Amino acid sequence: MNILSPSILSANFAELGNQMKAVERGGAQYIHIDVMDGMLVPTISYGMPVIKSIRDITDLVFDVHLMIIDPIRYIKDFVDAGADIITFHYESTNDARAVINEIHKYGKKAGMAIKPETSVEAFRPYLNDLEQLLVMTVEPGFGGQQYIDYCTDKVRNTRAMLDMYGLKTDIQVDGGINIATVHHALDAGANVIVAGSAIFKGNIEERTRKFLEIMG
Repeated sequence: MNILSPSILSANFAELGNQMKAVERGGAQYIHIDVMDGMLVPTISYGMPVIKSIRDITDLVFDVHLMIIDPIRYIKDFVDAGADIITFHYESTNDARAVINEIHKYGKKAGMAIKPETSVEAFRPYLNDLEQLLVMTVEPGFGGQQYIDYCTDKVRNTRAMLDMYGLKTDIQVDGGINIATVHHALDAGANVIVAGSAIFKGNIEERTRKFLEIMG
C-alpha cells in the first residue's frame, strides 16, 4: 500500500490547522512532523507543544521524524504529545536497539532513518524490529532541496534486503520529492512518500490528490 505523508515543515504555521485539513480532504494518510534540534542537523524546528496543539485537529497518523541527538530521552514526551510512528536517526544514538525498545514500550511503531552518506547496511541488524525504514534523499535539516539521484539505488537495495528476509516493512523516502521525482522512489520500492513544498506551495488539496493519483 502506498502512503502519502505531507511534511508540515513546508506549511504556513499561521494556517496550519486549515492546511492539515486540506491534505486530509485530499486523501493523505499521514502527517509528517520533522523535529530538529540544531545539533544532529543544523536547523531547529518545533517540538512537543506544537505536536500536542495539532493532535486534536485530525485523526491522521502522526509520522514523527526525530532529527535529534540521543532521542531516547524524549520518546515518552513525543508519545504523550500524540505521535503514532516515531522515526529516529541511526546516526543519532549509540544504542539504536534501546531506542526501538523504548518506542515499542509505549505501543508505537518504530522507524529508523539514515542520511544519504550512511549505508543501508545500517538497517540490517534491526530489520525484524522496525516498522519503517526511512531513506533520506537529501541532507536532512532543510526543506526545498533537490532529490539526490544516487539515493534511488539505496531505496532499491533496501527493498532487496527486505525481500531477502521476506519482510513487508514500509520504506519511506524524504527529501526533494515532487511530481517529477516521486516515480524514482516508487519504482525503486518505496511505499511511504514524504513531500513538503510540492504539496504546501500551491493548492494543497489538489496537489495532494495529484500525488495520490500518481502513487496509485
